[in-house]
Amino acid sequence: MTETLALQPLRRALISVSDKTGLVELASELVRRGVELLSTGGSAKMLREAGLEVKDVAEVTGFPEMMDGRVKTLHPMVHGGLLALRDDAGHVAAMNEHGIGPIDLLVVNLYPFEETVAKGADYDTCIENIDIGGPAMIRAASKNHKFVATVTDTEDYAALLAELDDHDGSTSYAFRQKLALTAYARTGAYDAAVSAWMAGALEEAAPRRRVFGGELAQTLRYGENPHQKAGFYLDGSARPGVATATQVQGKELSYNNINDTDAAFELVSEFLPANGPACAIIKHANPCGVARGTTLREAYMNAFDCDRTSAFGGIIALNQPLDGETAEEISQIFTEVIIAPGADAKAKEILSKKKNVRLLLTEGLADPRAAGLMIKQVSGGFLVQDKDSGHIDMDDLKVVTKRAPSDKEMADMLFAWKVAKHVKSNAIVYVKDGATVGVGAGQMSRVDSCRIAARKAQDMAEALGLSDPLTTGSVVASDAFFPFADGLLTAAEAGATAVIQPGGSMRDQEVIDAADEAGLAMVMTGMRHFRH
Repeated sequence: MTETLALQPLRRALISVSDKTGLVELASELVRRGVELLSTGGSAKMLREAGLEVKDVAEVTGFPEMMDGRVKTLHPMVHGGLLALRDDAGHVAAMNEHGIGPIDLLVVNLYPFEETVAKGADYDTCIENIDIGGPAMIRAASKNHKFVATVTDTEDYAALLAELDDHDGSTSYAFRQKLALTAYARTGAYDAAVSAWMAGALEEAAPRRRVFGGELAQTLRYGENPHQKAGFYLDGSARPGVATATQVQGKELSYNNINDTDAAFELVSEFLPANGPACAIIKHANPCGVARGTTLREAYMNAFDCDRTSAFGGIIALNQPLDGETAEEISQIFTEVIIAPGADAKAKEILSKKKNVRLLLTEGLADPRAAGLMIKQVSGGFLVQDKDSGHIDMDDLKVVTKRAPSDKEMADMLFAWKVAKHVKSNAIVYVKDGATVGVGAGQMSRVDSCRIAARKAQDMAEALGLSDPLTTGSVVASDAFFPFADGLLTAAEAGATAVIQPGGSMRDQEVIDAADEAGLAMVMTGMRHFRH
């Protein structure tokens, strides 16, 4: 294709948008460049009120909008103008025979279906917000990108006007190609949102076909490693977290920052602010310290004292707004990211002196019990499962040993269980006085996780100048059952006095007997929390 053929003059545009941000400004610039405007409904009304000359699509088609706007652009006078090949004699003859005028630019954004679902609208309202004419026109215009430019995102308005300035009122083939790519991704994501919503509405756990869509939020410098390309996409969810947070300061988030920050915030969201301040410190998607406190600073310090070495360069998540006192303490070591529901002026002032620290504010916590999907790519496909929103309460626990746990042990076990849910399997978590004192993660053997967590607790005690390991008098949580008694006995040797675990092993009785012999209290949850 020569450059002469690649450049297409823009003489006629069809505009039909739900989001009218920047509409008048764009249309005014098009009119200034001599472009004829066609439009529909509310878009046409807004343009006329702005003093612009615009022709209703109904004048072109010869049919009024009908059925509450469901039918207005589904007509050969519209689709012929979008789909006709201008260099095909047969197409040109058909246009001339039927009086079909070419459309050189389509500006369409779709009914706000995703936003409607996010607001919790009822079934019928969601159905009415499924756009039909918009996607049909977008697909038609994008297929014919050899001649037609298709704009679906308001953020592309400026690029379109710049393109017209660069080419004396024409668009280039490369530009139209790029717009077509964006347009097809938009209709694909839109259909994905509709099908996902319908699967949920019909309670289809495994529909025959699954599609997922997202909108690019950030092109990342690289992925987990510098040789891997990466991007961060949003799924349109309003769930508080790293995707919806406001970044107050600091460098751009990296792939690993985003992954670890999400893990930290999801964990700290397990602890309701009404039950007191809580802090989670994450390194490589695993907790290296989690704690409650009477103040936020105390919660941070208790979490920090679990594993000060790993906390260096970590991610800190808080369940309450960051205050100046806590910010001052956090600023004493290097921290990659701090994420919290909010931050006061003093905290922001203190952290402003640490230019590289990323501060993210979410205006709320994530609901750990809310439904959602988790997706994992595998060779040749992907795995889809419900988000692990499983939880237990005191009434769900079954005491299986001769000795029942004390109230203090029970409180620490429930705390440990919440943390274990967010530790890579095999997961072992020691907790004492509402704070983790040892975490063993991601080991092939559960007994190794017990040993590693205990060893780290011993090393930390020595660093703090304590004579006894931090695990002395602790409780321990295991994300899955103990297949043998060796892991449990290792925890007992480390000083644990009570155990919380799912149960379900063929050797449960052997483990229970070992617990009784060691004087441990043990409860079973009947629920496991594998996290791979």
